[in-house]
Amino acid sequence: MAPPVPGRRSADSTEDARVARTRADVGRAALQVLTEESWDAITHAHVADVAGYSKTTLYTHWPSRLDLVTIALDAVGEMPHLEPTGELRTDLIAELTAFRRAVSDYKLDRILIVLAQWGVTVDEIRRIRERLVTEGERPLRSMLATVAQGPSFDAAVSMLSGVVVCATLMWDELPSDEVIAAAVDIVLDGV
Repeated sequence: MAPPVPGRRSADSTEDARVARTRADVGRAALQVLTEESWDAITHAHVADVAGYSKTTLYTHWPSRLDLVTIALDAVGEMPHLEPTGELRTDLIAELTAFRRAVSDYKLDRILIVLAQWGVTVDEIRRIRERLVTEGERPLRSMLATVAQGPSFDAAVSMLSGVVVCATLMWDELPSDEVIAAAVDIVLDGV
């Protein structure tokens, strides 16, 4: 086999690029349907229409509805986090404010509902939920590990995550800056 010519794509790399582009397009379309419409709107026909592909393409690569939900959740990617300054209270408030912004920008409330509903019984969704939660909580866990451990640590992480998640899911509103700051102060006073 001849070595590849620099600057020229092989047939495999062209196909790989096309597959990656299709996967990205379908993932974004499925995520759009999930966050702008609902779980019920995720059908092969509808996602294919939004993505600009045929139903056959979707059925070939993502044969079940669960496959479409999985690729939608994969399309969420990594959540934005801020670089810590070393001032614990300020960093916790900044991280929760970034989380609040991500809930709004990425419509995470709708994604969290799907993860809560299906993550209990569907292993693939559970794994995606665990990955998203682990990545989302990583900065809080890192910061709080400097002042708490054991049950106090776990409770502090849950309480601070909950200030955004509970307000969003239970009351359909994002917490204010004042509520975030008060939650941080209450947690820090308790640990």
